[in-house]
Amino acid sequence: MLHFRFRIRFGNSKNPLNRFPPNHLQFKLLQTLAMADVPPSTGRLVCPSCSKPARICLCSRLHNPSLENSVGVIILQHSLEKKHPLNSSRIAKLGLKNVEIAPVSDVNFEARFTIRLPELNSDEEFSFGNGQNAAQKPQIQVQNRDESLVGKPTCTKSDEGAAITATIGKYGVVNSFKHIWMHQPSLQDLKIDEIFASPEIRSSMAKGFIVKKLQKRQVDESKELEEYAEFEIEVPPKSVLLFPSDNAFTVNDDDVHSSDFHVNNLIVLDGTWAKAKRMYNENPWLRLLPHMKLDLEKMSLYSEVRRQPKTGFLSTIESIVYALKVIGDHPEGLDDLLDVFESMIGDQRRCKDERLRITTQI
Repeated sequence: MLHFRFRIRFGNSKNPLNRFPPNHLQFKLLQTLAMADVPPSTGRLVCPSCSKPARICLCSRLHNPSLENSVGVIILQHSLEKKHPLNSSRIAKLGLKNVEIAPVSDVNFEARFTIRLPELNSDEEFSFGNGQNAAQKPQIQVQNRDESLVGKPTCTKSDEGAAITATIGKYGVVNSFKHIWMHQPSLQDLKIDEIFASPEIRSSMAKGFIVKKLQKRQVDESKELEEYAEFEIEVPPKSVLLFPSDNAFTVNDDDVHSSDFHVNNLIVLDGTWAKAKRMYNENPWLRLLPHMKLDLEKMSLYSEVRRQPKTGFLSTIESIVYALKVIGDHPEGLDDLLDVFESMIGDQRRCKDERLRITTQI
């Protein structure tokens, strides 16, 4: 059984900022000075931290410094989601210290993945650079989209030493696949789920791995394609994917207190449900991870301003907050992130009402 505490708010409900402690407002002046340096290309000042218009900046509503979460969070953010006014991953990034965001684009032509095992320190332990398997800030490299790999051979150095290589087409169609546990790569009847179910592969990947994605894109309006590196992510041991697949597990109080249950890192997909499903299908490495789902019959705070497929489908920040609480990582102030999210929704609702009122008056 899950237990969530009630949030009690004091102050004037007409002003959404009144619910936040006064010490949060000390950050306001610094943010105002920073926004003054932003060129007014769009005719309005935009906060460089939260990317919201200055008059509805979120930064003063968040804890400063941000909360210490012991479980790392990697957000795979759909490329079309970043600039959405109601995107909630910005709250997670600013409100939690141990969070990284990796942009993910749809595969319109072809994507190539290489998965490498970390350096071997001993027969049983792998290292991600510091020799520690404990929770740490996720390591993500995102390359500039202008840094193409045009003219380089198909088998680049990134393929050397890879445990798994795969090329994926649109909507997750498998074009090629090979791994070090197979003698001859086969292109017929490729079923990645069956291959990844191998105990040998599962055992190796459970110790952590490094995944790199290279995308192909069209050069301007020509038919020529170029390849660029989209991301490289270190996936630590004891990572789980928050995704409601058929094989996903739920967590209860007994699991959390079990010595066998421990999560170091949480991976979350950020996008609409349709975008999240496509990201899942076009990034087969996600199937190497245990899948976790939240067993919550809750309506999202999004529900009044953004379509929710059904009860239990939550925003990114709601999913992260509830998931961290379920797996036992709930730093003081974690629920305040939901207050900030609710205030952001209120901002959007008021902006919408203002636009409607102006349109009606014309």
